[in-house]
Amino acid sequence: MISIIASDMDGTLLNDKMQVSDGNMTAIKAAQDAGIEFVVATGRSRSEALPLIDSDDIQPTLITMNGAQIFDSLGNEVLNVPIDSETVTAVTENLRENNIYFELMTTAGNYSDSKVSRIQNVADLLVNLNPDTSYKIAVALAAARLELMNINYVDDHYQGIINDPTVKILKIIAFSTQGMTELAPIKAFCEARGDLVVTSSSSNNIEINHIDAQKGIALAAYAEQKGIPVEQTMAIGDNLNDFSMIKIAGIGVAMGNAVPTIKELANYQTTTNIQDGVAQAIYHAIDLNRTAEKK
Repeated sequence: MISIIASDMDGTLLNDKMQVSDGNMTAIKAAQDAGIEFVVATGRSRSEALPLIDSDDIQPTLITMNGAQIFDSLGNEVLNVPIDSETVTAVTENLRENNIYFELMTTAGNYSDSKVSRIQNVADLLVNLNPDTSYKIAVALAAARLELMNINYVDDHYQGIINDPTVKILKIIAFSTQGMTELAPIKAFCEARGDLVVTSSSSNNIEINHIDAQKGIALAAYAEQKGIPVEQTMAIGDNLNDFSMIKIAGIGVAMGNAVPTIKELANYQTTTNIQDGVAQAIYHAIDLNRTAEKK
C-alpha cells in the first residue's frame, strides 16, 4: 500500500514551462480522492514553490530546501534544520574567493545579490532540465516566473543577512555555467567539513545544506509523525537532490528525464516531466493499492 507520494518539482512535477500540467493536477486530485497524501519535496523555498503550484485544490505538505524546512498543508512550519553561522561564513568566504555566484535561502526569505545573474542561472537550469527549450525562451520564462517568487536583492554581499542573529540560513545554492568543472572544489571543501551535505538539482549548480537536511530524512520523519511506515511511501524525482528520498521510499520512481544515477537507484521509471510522468507514477500507485485491497 502507498499512503504518501512525495514529488520533486523542477524536472519532475513542473513541465518545460515551469508549470504543473493539467494531467499532473488531475492525477494529484485522484490520489487524494483515493486516500493518498501528496507531498511536494523541493529544493525551493516555500515562497518560491507555492506560486508555481498555484492551486487551491491540492494544498500539499511541503518539504522545502531539500529537507531544511517542512510546512504542513495549512502552512505551519513543523521543522527547520539551519546551517550554523560559523559554517555559513566559511562557505560563503570560499565561494567569494572563487568568484562563484551564490544565493542564500533563509527563514526570512531568499536572497540574491544580482538580478541579472539570477535570471541567467534560472534560464540555464531550465535549459539543462529541458534540452528542447532554447536559451532565449528560457530567459523569457525565467524573467516572467521570477516575478512570482519573492526574491530579495541585497548589495552588501549578504553581510547583513549573515550577521543577523534572528535569521537562520537553511541552504546555500551556488551556480556556474562551467558546471562541476568549477563547482567540484567547492563541493569538496564543503564535504570535508563533515557537517554539510552537497547535492545538485542541475548540472549548473550545487546545493549546500546541513547534513541532516535531506529530502529522504525529511520524508521519513514526516511519515513517522503521521504513523505511516516509510515502506508505504513513494518518492518521485530526477536529480541528485532526490537521491536520499528515492533510496528510502518504499517505491523510488525515476523520471524518464532523470540523471543516470537516479534511474539506477529507482524501483520504477516513469515518463518525462513534459509527458506527465508524475501522473503516470501516481496512477501506478493507485493501481497497486487497488490490487492490494483485493487480496
